[in-house]
Amino acid sequence: MKIKATSLNDAARRDRHVAIGTFDGVHVGHREVISGADTVLSFDPHPVQVIHPEAAPKLIMSPGIKRDVIEGLGVEELVVIPFDRDFAALTAEEFIDRILVETLGATQVSVGENFRFGARAQGTAAVLAERSEFETRVVPLVEVDDETVSSTRIRALVAAGEVDLAARCLGAPYMFEGIVTSGDRRGRTLGFPTANLVPDDQVVHPGHGVYAAFAHGRPAAVNVGIRPTFETGRGVLIETYIMDFEANLYEQPLRIAFAKRLRGEKRFSSAEELIAQMHRDVAEAREVCATFSRP
Repeated sequence: MKIKATSLNDAARRDRHVAIGTFDGVHVGHREVISGADTVLSFDPHPVQVIHPEAAPKLIMSPGIKRDVIEGLGVEELVVIPFDRDFAALTAEEFIDRILVETLGATQVSVGENFRFGARAQGTAAVLAERSEFETRVVPLVEVDDETVSSTRIRALVAAGEVDLAARCLGAPYMFEGIVTSGDRRGRTLGFPTANLVPDDQVVHPGHGVYAAFAHGRPAAVNVGIRPTFETGRGVLIETYIMDFEANLYEQPLRIAFAKRLRGEKRFSSAEELIAQMHRDVAEAREVCATFSRP
């Protein structure tokens, strides 16, 4: 069943099991909070972007990916609150009374143990648990490899190129999406035509290197970087060679699911040396993808 995206103003009051959080990345800890909920209440933009814009983190996933991942968890409804200064000024009690009780009709509320809400972050899980209108479910922090899973940890792993470790924390492959743009069309002349994405500055992307991935449901080899062999002077591109696939993807959305980093980006002494390495990269990426379940 497709998830229903509802604005707060359009939300009809009904009995709801509401999971609350920013859920950037929808990682394994977030999944525990969302488990059993029929409604997810989230915020856009990221609250830190409004309260402390100088410290705003890069997002782990775009709103579209986030919506689809939450839908995949069996949630019926996604309510996204536009987070602005006015909303940030609501007290914890006002948030509970106006939004959870009066508007949404929550009968059960799920949050992570470190969830904070309301003006000056005075609302806590304990404040929610004091209310009699709904049952409060508080989910402990989750650990992977003896370390607490957090969005901060996942951002660092992705930026370092450790997408396989990030996937362990996310509970699924790290995904990135964008609109395919024109590049130098050099990949076509080398025998490996690529679909190119310009990274969004507000979203984290994998560090420079070559990756095994999936795109359009097919194995892919992806280069993230500045193509030092040709010294184009252009910024970072995410160049995706989709195996056994031919289609014009210009100006179309492309979603990439990263499986594993194969090597770092390097400068080659000639186009011939680069082509030979690209053949090896594609063969290795195909082998890696064969061991993964297609996302």
